[in-house]
Amino acid sequence: MSTPVIEILGLDFAYPDGTEALRGVDLHIHRGERVALLGPNGAGKTTLILHMNGIHRAQTGTVTVSGLPVTVPNLLEIRRRVGLVFQDPDDQLFMPTVREDVEFGPRNLGLTGAELEQRVAAALASLEVANLADRAPNHLSFGQKRRVSMAGVMAMEPEILVLDEPTSNLDPASRADLTQALLGLDVTQLIVTHDLLYALEVSPRSVIIDSGRIVADGPTRDLLGDAELLTAHRLALPAGLHLLAGGTDRSDGNQWPPVPLN
Repeated sequence: MSTPVIEILGLDFAYPDGTEALRGVDLHIHRGERVALLGPNGAGKTTLILHMNGIHRAQTGTVTVSGLPVTVPNLLEIRRRVGLVFQDPDDQLFMPTVREDVEFGPRNLGLTGAELEQRVAAALASLEVANLADRAPNHLSFGQKRRVSMAGVMAMEPEILVLDEPTSNLDPASRADLTQALLGLDVTQLIVTHDLLYALEVSPRSVIIDSGRIVADGPTRDLLGDAELLTAHRLALPAGLHLLAGGTDRSDGNQWPPVPLN
């Protein structure tokens, strides 16, 4: 196996008030994978992903990015390698125009001139928002803001893209647009979501976390087909959708679309 892009071993973390958020977490994600991180509210999902670019740092255990420990001397490089897209895009959009927002990161890496323009153009194109380059972010729809915030992260050319609830507050058309954008990105992805159907659509592998522990890790279709597992960890598929091994998936007797494999 190749060196994991993300490797977490024995990770414990407690907040100052004593709340234990993570307990003995082991997780590895390899280059090119698209993984969904699932779990109920308060399970530790956000706490876990904030360790991946050094916003939180391990109290016990280790976190490494492509073999590089997540420690203070490495934070600049870690944050270049791990691009974090927050649940609310307004937390990441603050410049007068979309173009200026997307170029902010690479400009702060020292890129200028043609190299900067090329980096920004590629990022805008990858999320299909080049037509919005001269627009003010506050004039965009929520779905457009979400893709622009992702473009700003992609302009840093990260090794892994971590997305926190990317489908929240999106209408069906915007959700479909985002799905296509994510499937078209040539980058390792970790997608935190409560939307199990979305996990089925975009992530061949899923990890379930509950009460700060990893409780399941495997093919998304297998995990979502285990009704006992989902019930035990307060997860539920949409009404009318049933994943049955060797049988039909939906209450209308039709098969659900297969999980993409690339």
